Amino acid sequence: MPVVVASPHSGKAYPADFVANSPLDLLALRRSEDSFVDELIGAAPDFGIPLLRALFPRAYIDPNREPFELDPEMFEDALPDYANTQSSRVAAGLGTIARVVSSGQEIYSKKLKFSDAATRINENYRPYHRTLRDLLDATRRRFGHYVLIDCHSMPSVGGPHDPDAGRRRADMVLGDCFASSCSERVVSLVENVLTARGYQVVRNKPFAGGFTTRHYGRPAQGLHTLQIEINRGLYMDETAIKPNGGMAKLTSDMTALLAELAQIDSGDLLPK
Repeated sequence: MPVVVASPHSGKAYPADFVANSPLDLLALRRSEDSFVDELIGAAPDFGIPLLRALFPRAYIDPNREPFELDPEMFEDALPDYANTQSSRVAAGLGTIARVVSSGQEIYSKKLKFSDAATRINENYRPYHRTLRDLLDATRRRFGHYVLIDCHSMPSVGGPHDPDAGRRRADMVLGDCFASSCSERVVSLVENVLTARGYQVVRNKPFAGGFTTRHYGRPAQGLHTLQIEINRGLYMDETAIKPNGGMAKLTSDMTALLAELAQIDSGDLLPK
């Protein structure tokens, strides 16, 4: 199918030295994970849809950022000129190498060396994006276009540094960078399938899409990317980081969405 799905933040292979050197315990570090999202969309290959999931954790390195989106205050040595030190993500402590977990707790007790960041980028970030690019290029060569569905989860309530702090979030947030990364046909299909199954679905607020959505989505060329944020309260205990009773239903509903995406009319995806 001309569809690829990805889960960049469900990885839980935490390097032992990373955990040992953090003042946070493993459970606290896992608060940044999009836990179990790869399982929610695990049926993708059954429909001929490739599924890419990161094994490394988001708290270690975030593939949904620019490769060098870094906070200079986190490092003991100077950053290279090509590093993006001014983005809103860096200001929030959530750059390529995050300063905080989603609850706002500091990940590190001492400053890092730039070489540490470069190693993580070369050994984790770059292989992830090479693989994603290979999948998308192969899909485009075969079909002339692609749809990338980038799957995430979000805390059920906005955090202290979020624009929706303290407010209960919708069940699903669809991010198409305000109609610039994906065709309306694809967004509407996803929205309609999820709404029909009883979910409250909103677009672009509070999440319009990250680096992946912006970087790979060019609908005028037939290259469509849509980010889906899933409310964690639907399927997991957010404190214990364990699936709850909603996991089976949500997995079934996401499988139904994948089945619909597999039937999408290619005529709606080709460049106009």
